[in-house]
Amino acid sequence: MKAMLITGFGGPEVFQLQDVEKPRPEANEVLVKVYASSVNPVDYKIRQAGEWSGVKPPAVIGYDVSGVVEAIGPGVKDFKVGDEVFYTPDIPGRIGSYGEYHVAREAIVAHKPKNLSHLEAASIPLAGGTAWDAIITRAKLHVGETVLIHGGTGGVGSFAIQIARAAGAYVFTTCSEKNRDLAIQLGAHRAIDYTKENFIDVIQKETNGAGVDVVFDTVGRDTMARSIAITKIYGRIVGIVDTTGNLFPGFMKNITLELLFLQRERYKLDYLRALIERGQIKPHIDSVLPFEKVAEAHNRLEKGGVTGKIVLQVVK
Repeated sequence: MKAMLITGFGGPEVFQLQDVEKPRPEANEVLVKVYASSVNPVDYKIRQAGEWSGVKPPAVIGYDVSGVVEAIGPGVKDFKVGDEVFYTPDIPGRIGSYGEYHVAREAIVAHKPKNLSHLEAASIPLAGGTAWDAIITRAKLHVGETVLIHGGTGGVGSFAIQIARAAGAYVFTTCSEKNRDLAIQLGAHRAIDYTKENFIDVIQKETNGAGVDVVFDTVGRDTMARSIAITKIYGRIVGIVDTTGNLFPGFMKNITLELLFLQRERYKLDYLRALIERGQIKPHIDSVLPFEKVAEAHNRLEKGGVTGKIVLQVVK
């Protein structure tokens, strides 16, 4: 099969299109013909210097799949040949999704939403699953609560806004002025332009000093530390990126701080599929590129300014 390999750790130039052996499913695994994949920040972090991930170049990386089951291994019960599926591959795992075929554990695979194309479905698993874990599993957001989502028009943030809105929360988000309309379309009640507005001042004013129940940080740096000031006593803050700054004020407010790395489990995708098929969540796709241009996709994502997801088309 054809696949885009990283020949070593480094810049986007380490990608090469090569013929590699088609994987075979073992017990409790499915072989999937990959129709589409997408790129995520974790992809380029592994490509840059991914020893921590267990990847050893030359290797196929990539962590989103939408495709069709082509074969099943012994013990597989929930899928049959021809089923349309979507999922995010394991990290670490045998092989990533930047190729024509992929093998995955049955336990992490879910049936694709019926109302989405493979291109749309491929944008969901890693980013959508991460947003679900942050908003629902970790933060335990409740109806009527308030949430601040930093970076609400990125890959994860765009799903987080929609999940929080579907959960019945009042949603604040930070974004650039050019993405304000998109944030509102996704479901944010108030979009804060971080280039012109101080989110602390805005939250203090619009909540009459009460603050928010939940903060979800997809930006990093000192964002989590600064957010403590506008988080309620016994509030919850979840972060998915590196953080800096003084977190000690969180002790005085009994704030729960959560650091999140997505655990692959089917049930999250099943919940997301239900919301998608009801029309409560829609993926936002920045652009679609052929999977042979994955280096270009990585370059664009690293530079920033991408809204939603860049999708890689494998089957034309």
